[in-house]
Amino acid sequence: MTNVFEIVKNDPKSSARAGRLWTRHGVVETPVFMPVGTQGTVKCMTPEELHELGAQVILGNTYHLVVRPGTDLIARAGGLHKFMGWDGPILTDSGGYQVFSLAKLRKISRDGVEFQSHVDGATLFLGPRESMAAQLALGSDVAMAFDECPHWPCDREYACSSLELTLEWAARCREEVERASSPLISNDDQPGESPVLRRPLLFGIVQGSVFADLRERSARALVALDFDGYAIGGVSVGEPPAEMLKQVEMTVPFLPSDRPRYLMGVGTPPQILEMIARGVDMFDCVLPTRVARNGTIFTAEGTYSIRNACYREDFGPLEDGCGCYACRHFSRAYIRHLFGANEILGLRLATWHNLHLYLSTLGRARAAIAAGTFDDFRREFVERYDDGEQA
Repeated sequence: MTNVFEIVKNDPKSSARAGRLWTRHGVVETPVFMPVGTQGTVKCMTPEELHELGAQVILGNTYHLVVRPGTDLIARAGGLHKFMGWDGPILTDSGGYQVFSLAKLRKISRDGVEFQSHVDGATLFLGPRESMAAQLALGSDVAMAFDECPHWPCDREYACSSLELTLEWAARCREEVERASSPLISNDDQPGESPVLRRPLLFGIVQGSVFADLRERSARALVALDFDGYAIGGVSVGEPPAEMLKQVEMTVPFLPSDRPRYLMGVGTPPQILEMIARGVDMFDCVLPTRVARNGTIFTAEGTYSIRNACYREDFGPLEDGCGCYACRHFSRAYIRHLFGANEILGLRLATWHNLHLYLSTLGRARAAIAAGTFDDFRREFVERYDDGEQA
């Protein structure tokens, strides 16, 4: 597979790097945070609003889109981009995470996973062939290999057997994409020109739970298969933050420096900055949108609940100095009122602000790497951030 990732700048005091990732729908500047649009929408936000916030790439989930409305319908609509009205890059999860999250509704075999639909109980089968076919039908820009995400904690025996299955599936995913697609880059492309991509990028997913030797084995085996990028999976599944950090540190050294590295499902702003310092380039997390709908507000200094009584007569913005739409136009008192009255606008404004905080923080991280000051930026941000909810 041909490399479509360029490192623009390495930070002198950490493993952070700024880069560019080419996709069929544009170039992505890294490090990047990707808002999660599981069912073909980032909840509460329109595609135009996401562009205004500076979102470069969003996520869709293969399992959920297969369940409803179905990939055949989306393909007839012209693909997921046209169906949902988003003209930027889309990364699709393979459905592998649902092997973990829907553990009570599935049966695993060497061919794949039989699910009982969480919607209507109907039987659904996903394996490497089905997942790759679905992601190709969706028109994904970055497709993920089908994997099993083991639960935490799990014993070594289960981690070993799970990893064997994930590596077998990874090889089959690569074969399926190569069989069903054109070469990644046309032979007509000239040296020095931006590549014209003919198929989705395909990322392999490192597993191995908390076991360092299994993580190393997984990474080495996937690198031998020569994927376009590599994800670190099996984190943020209930383990303590220190354990999550350790799993990243035991994986990154075995991933090639000239390919993008994607940490799946993580995390809070300071966690993301710590992972950037360790050489990770891409992130997604439902946290900023999910907790916004419950009234939790992210700021550069921590989180707080807008529902708290102390904001009843607070006519300041959600965060002092924030330039997002919600903070420019509305007060804490008004947004608290919206939540109390169960008005949808409250959910939208909280979501807008939280995504702005995440996306602007990653923008500042990219600028700091370019300026050679990322280590100072990271340290100051993490020291200022309060992990406990504010009053």
